[in-house]
Amino acid sequence: MRNSWATWIFVLLLAIVPTLGFSGYHLFQVTMVAVYAVAILGMAILVGFNGQISLGHGAFYAIGAYTTAILMSTWDVPYWLTLPISAIVCAAFGVLIGMPALRLAGHHLALTTFALAVAVPQILKHKLFEDYTGGVQGLVIDKPDAPFGLPLSSDQWLYIFTLGVAVIMYVLAWNLVRGRIGRAMRAIRDQATAAEAMGINLAAVKTRTFAVSAMYTGVAGSLGAITVAFVAPDSFSVFLSITFFVGLCAGGAASIPGTIVGAVFIEFVPNLADQVSKAAPGAVYGVILIAMLFLMPTGAGGFLANLWRKIFAKDGGAGKARPPVLGHEQGVGIDLTAPLTRADRLHVSHGENAE
Repeated sequence: MRNSWATWIFVLLLAIVPTLGFSGYHLFQVTMVAVYAVAILGMAILVGFNGQISLGHGAFYAIGAYTTAILMSTWDVPYWLTLPISAIVCAAFGVLIGMPALRLAGHHLALTTFALAVAVPQILKHKLFEDYTGGVQGLVIDKPDAPFGLPLSSDQWLYIFTLGVAVIMYVLAWNLVRGRIGRAMRAIRDQATAAEAMGINLAAVKTRTFAVSAMYTGVAGSLGAITVAFVAPDSFSVFLSITFFVGLCAGGAASIPGTIVGAVFIEFVPNLADQVSKAAPGAVYGVILIAMLFLMPTGAGGFLANLWRKIFAKDGGAGKARPPVLGHEQGVGIDLTAPLTRADRLHVSHGENAE
């Protein structure tokens, strides 16, 4: 536990460094890493911890971005106040999508969410909403200045603000997946029939997980809109949803720290591929992605977790083998050899059906 807190404090201190040494485009890139990390974290909650496959989270990102842009440009709502509003709007959309999706699973659910990602940019261009969304031209919003007269540029303040929101979102997600609801989510992911037999309300948990996941990605969309200061339908094509899914796989589907690695991957690796080959950057990107997944099949988060345990974990005795643990390679941690105690069963089955 102490090592875990020390790691997070070190990462937080390291994250503050860009405000001192970076400026301009590089600071913008690091800010977008924080934005993408929150978006991928939302996908991880749904895909990695609950087992529902989604290829449409770019749609929730777009809804969050446009919610913030419309509120700021039309009604002059403060940028910070648009975040909770965006979270509520996206959570509501998550419920609307999640309820019909209860009858779907696997590739059927993936195709349904993929269709959502295809449809949303077209809806944003429609004449019915053009007065609010700006149509194909999009909306331009002003970057906020640092409050209280702080000696920071707009980019520096946006990075600190985005980082602060990201830290809050990560703490909430960490508590969620390690609590009662998180255990119910993982139980459904691993064996839905057994989870239902233990008293878990599958419909309620799946729908709420979808809502929370959409909320996270929507908040990321709001942060992205404030950072870029511009939104347009073509910025939220289906390729954005695929990009988020790539980041999720690269970092580790059920690894919370791995989402940060995934965000770094989707922000910097395309630029690296472009520098390696101007003629075929997509081929270079594909080779790097395949190599990463081949060398680290559980994602960077799982690889780093295994490496951390090998270096710092203390065995009960020298040469003693540890029992197999499901999910440690992905940052979850479920001991397969430990029997389910009566307290655990009561904790899952009598907690209002895990709602």
